[in-house]
Amino acid sequence: MEPSKACCWVTRFVAKYNTEHRHSAIRFVTPDDRHFGREASLLARRHRVYQRAQSRHPERWSRVTRN
Repeated sequence: MEPSKACCWVTRFVAKYNTEHRHSAIRFVTPDDRHFGREASLLARRHRVYQRAQSRHPERWSRVTRN
């Protein structure tokens, strides 16, 4: 039996949702990043990027970065 177009669409949607879409409720990482333990290193790297940007252009920053 050949999968329906709807089934193929849902399969692609779920794959993209879990691997590409960054979710605000989980600190803008993907569900896969969180599930497979990559969240901490990604957030640490993001924090370093923000720190460098803030040190180069402090006038652009009115507050500290959010967690």
